[in-house]
Amino acid sequence: MKITVITGTEVRGCTYHIKEAFTEELRKGNEITEFYLPKDLPYFCCGCKNCFFKSELLCPHAKYVEPIWQSMLASDLIVFASPVYALRTTAQMKSLLDHLCVHWMVHRPDERMFHKKAVILTNAIGILNKGAQKDISTSLTWLGISHIRKLGIGLLEGVIWNELSGKRRQDITDKVKAFAKQYKNAGHGNKGLKVKFLFMITKMMHEAIAKKEKELSADNKYWLDKGWIKI
Repeated sequence: MKITVITGTEVRGCTYHIKEAFTEELRKGNEITEFYLPKDLPYFCCGCKNCFFKSELLCPHAKYVEPIWQSMLASDLIVFASPVYALRTTAQMKSLLDHLCVHWMVHRPDERMFHKKAVILTNAIGILNKGAQKDISTSLTWLGISHIRKLGIGLLEGVIWNELSGKRRQDITDKVKAFAKQYKNAGHGNKGLKVKFLFMITKMMHEAIAKKEKELSADNKYWLDKGWIKI
């Protein structure tokens, strides 16, 4: 099994230890590729729209984005690990998601994403993990992934890993490892009803717009070349 792990911080703190506990259960017999943000994507989306109007390869940050995207496409399981900042995911994780928006179903989706599984690992001082998880899961759904599972950890005792009590660190590690064991034989994900519905709606939209275009947009040409629409 191939696994891509994307961590939304370079700090080797709570997020790092939670991510390590998860991947430790899966290292044997699997191929794991890891990315750390912002090191592996040091630039925010600048809104040039080259990806939408022309090609994602013309993104000024393509040399950083493409290796991450290609790793995701080659993987069976994609893991996102992020601390909670201001009730949301980190800015650097959001930057990656912004860059990947060109592959949303409303633009140019890749059908390989329909059979992926994804895991979102977050941690916060308290219990409010859902905002950060939603930032990531919304993008994953629009990228075409139906199987998305989330694990939010409330640190409770502080935000510095080595300052947490030994018992608390062990409880967190045990919980994460138990969660990871579900993915030892992950297999392929299935295309769920929500993704099927979004694909159908966007297909209708692309077909209707394409019939009116004198020159096909990059998005509609992509859908036509895939055989997903007829004009």
